[in-house]
Amino acid sequence: MKNNKIIIANWKMKLSLAESLDLARAVKEKFKDFSGGQVAVCPNFISLKEVGDILKGSPVKLGAQNVFWEESGAYTGEISPRQILEAGCSYVIIGHSERRKYLNVNYEMIHKTIKTVLSFPDLVPVVCVGENWDERKTDRRDYVLFDQVQQALSGLNIPGEQKIIIAYEPIWAIGSGTAIEPAEAEYAHKIIRITLNDMFGLKVVSNNFSVIYGGSINSHNVKGFTGLEDIQGLLVGGAGLDAEEFFQVAKSVASGKEED
Repeated sequence: MKNNKIIIANWKMKLSLAESLDLARAVKEKFKDFSGGQVAVCPNFISLKEVGDILKGSPVKLGAQNVFWEESGAYTGEISPRQILEAGCSYVIIGHSERRKYLNVNYEMIHKTIKTVLSFPDLVPVVCVGENWDERKTDRRDYVLFDQVQQALSGLNIPGEQKIIIAYEPIWAIGSGTAIEPAEAEYAHKIIRITLNDMFGLKVVSNNFSVIYGGSINSHNVKGFTGLEDIQGLLVGGAGLDAEEFFQVAKSVASGKEED
């Protein structure tokens, strides 16, 4: 991985408000002297503001797990980019596989959401792509990744220094406890990068895009991912729910080796 790696913890719908605040305090303490890359946590919506208040003054940034494609309006239950910015967010996950699976989020919706988020330069979208088990078994992964990236980003203008993170998350590996083989993940990242290069050109991709991996990463298997050229960071789930485990993963990524 290159310098300035990105490590993002997605807390999903796993924690109560009190548990989220306790974890935020523990993460803040663990990472108080951390300087090995960009670190962020994504709590649930009701915890965002209070978690953000706790993390102020620390290296750990705040992210949201989802956002809507309109800035305001009669959209019951949704939250806008401006609102999560007001809560202190620097990152937002868009199109996570669980939302695609359970809530019928499609890439037309993802595309509209990214387009809106790009009008807020202080908010970095973390755009999720990845194949399911049937697509992997039938050797359709390359096409699926190409198609998802195209649908998500085609026709969008990437302004100035706006950063975009693509998170490759093989759906079949999420929550399984077993990460994809590092070499297979690196190959998938190459496919994503080739697609981005074709769409936006090498200069824009190098300057504006990062590609990270997500899927059952923990302190025991992270070693295989730390030295791969095309993987610039991690999106972690379960490992992000424990401050010590999350710190060990981040420290390993930052140092390029597994911690003792």
